[in-house]
Amino acid sequence: MTLAGRRIVVTRTTDQASRLVERLRALGAEPVEVPLLVVAPPADGGAALRVALAGAGGADWLVVTSPNGADAVLAELADRTAPWPRLAVVGPATAQRLEAAGHRVDLVPERFVAEGLLAVFPSPAAGEQGRVVLAQAPAARDVLAVGLRGLGWRVEQVEAYRTEAAPIAPGARAAVASADAVTFTSASTVTHFVAAFGADAAPPVVVCIGPVTADAAVAAGLRVGATAAPHTIDGLVDAIAAVFGP
Repeated sequence: MTLAGRRIVVTRTTDQASRLVERLRALGAEPVEVPLLVVAPPADGGAALRVALAGAGGADWLVVTSPNGADAVLAELADRTAPWPRLAVVGPATAQRLEAAGHRVDLVPERFVAEGLLAVFPSPAAGEQGRVVLAQAPAARDVLAVGLRGLGWRVEQVEAYRTEAAPIAPGARAAVASADAVTFTSASTVTHFVAAFGADAAPPVVVCIGPVTADAAVAAGLRVGATAAPHTIDGLVDAIAAVFGP
């Protein structure tokens, strides 16, 4: 499997792009880094997250939907000595971030999307209305909040972080125009790409990390060439390689 000579646009934030960049380089590709997002603190400075996590001892579950959310939670609970609630995450990268800090993750779905987590999330004990703290970005889909409430949980949604459009570097448009493919790892990267460059500026091949991102790309007027399965960075690289052949 080789991507020798292929120029692949990487749209992840700079601090999250390293594994994807390394994998692409290992296959001979030339990664073109065009970060479209920056991660920012919550609009309230983290006050709501702080309050929710201070009472997390009374929660049955803490649900974290992304590595950025995991970082925010870990920062707030760095000195916590009280027991943590059970931890549920959407995907393995988030689980790895929490486990690296010494915390056991109790639930990771086989399908790394919100719907996958809902499909395996337990209901509260009979006759009880348990509490779930859901830490995510304000732009996140409401699938988990609505679905968990539908299961009978009392859900406390808190803003863990925000994503904002990153400044576009000089020469980025030309770099995108000369690329063979572009990768998208979230719906927000799609939104910001189209806002910055326009749908017509997308390279010939568009590869998405999962179905939610792919749906956002199609809705934005992009033609998706491949979707990763599994919905991970390794799956994304495999999907790119499959498009360009052995």
